[in-house]
Amino acid sequence: MTNAHDLTKRLAELLRNERSALAEFLIALASFHRDERWRELGYTSLFYFLRRELGLSATAAQQRKTAVELVLDFPDLIEPLRGGLLCLSTVCDVRKVLTPENWKEILPRFLGLSHREAEALVAELQPVAVVPRREVVTIIRAPACLTPAVAPASSAAAAGPAQPELHGEVVPTSVFVTEIKTEPAPACPPTAAPLRPRDAAVPLTADLRRVHYTVSKRFLDKLDRARDALSHSNPGSSVEEILEKGLDLILQRQAKRRGLVEKPRSKLPAAPPPLGSRCASAAVRRAVFERDGGRCQWPMASGGVCGSTYQVELDHVRARALGGRATVDEMRCLCKCHNDEAARQAFGDEWMDRFTRRRRRRRGSAASAREPVARYGCACRDASPPPA
Repeated sequence: MTNAHDLTKRLAELLRNERSALAEFLIALASFHRDERWRELGYTSLFYFLRRELGLSATAAQQRKTAVELVLDFPDLIEPLRGGLLCLSTVCDVRKVLTPENWKEILPRFLGLSHREAEALVAELQPVAVVPRREVVTIIRAPACLTPAVAPASSAAAAGPAQPELHGEVVPTSVFVTEIKTEPAPACPPTAAPLRPRDAAVPLTADLRRVHYTVSKRFLDKLDRARDALSHSNPGSSVEEILEKGLDLILQRQAKRRGLVEKPRSKLPAAPPPLGSRCASAAVRRAVFERDGGRCQWPMASGGVCGSTYQVELDHVRARALGGRATVDEMRCLCKCHNDEAARQAFGDEWMDRFTRRRRRRRGSAASAREPVARYGCACRDASPPPA
């Protein structure tokens, strides 16, 4: 049976072939476009040729059209595309800032970036004109209609002047836009623009982002109460200031749980914890999180560590049930997924399935017959090793 390493090599080879084929396709398409051969087929542009002749979606056709135009102007883009350092989703971002004068300096900064990171870099290089900060509340009256009038939800939100109807355009708001959920109204006419979810941060400058969220009336009520609670210490607080203070409280509480306080009682624990101690001291938690940077330390087969900061937990390098102690040297940070994997390597899938909600899908009986590995274990579980 082919193992994961062999499959990984095969997938890597297929990925290289895919990138090479894309580069060759763009080279051939650039030659096709340079001579405007699509005119011979009756098309008015390369975009319509890609859409109707090759059957690409509008987004895919636009990305390839933009890539071809860039390749014609900057032939050096082919190698980054072939090597995977540039993808089609970032080509459109590169197009916005690349010029014959700056391409040698700007192009390397886009290599290896995701679409969101490329958007942020474009905003840094070409910041948009920052509009006045204000809070806009819109009413959603129909599930597929985007023609609500801007209406205030509270006296605080009504502080600014009345805003015009949206008519499918982005409201010029630089910080926060809320949309109130209401009862659905009669369906919109077929010509109405569909309602699109607004949950992405749009870069404006190197520091500012425009954020759109759909919230409930309950959220706005809490927002007004929070504004009133801060009326003495921070009168006239904006939505950004209120939410930032709430986020600060969440982060401070999380740091306190990890022992990362400004004035710790002691740098190191006074004495080693007893054998089989269930909990790590605050000094141990603080030292482990500072050493690991709050990132998962699970070793990856390709080298390095996982590095995730999502659902990070403390883990005994050697399972507590097998004699592991809650010391700095014998503990590490693991994400929840790898913490579970460590416990399964120590005690087996069949045993750990008793303590988890989601059962692991077996590939065969051999997967559940693993013998305990004394090196790994879970710090936060009460499971004891399976009987001999």
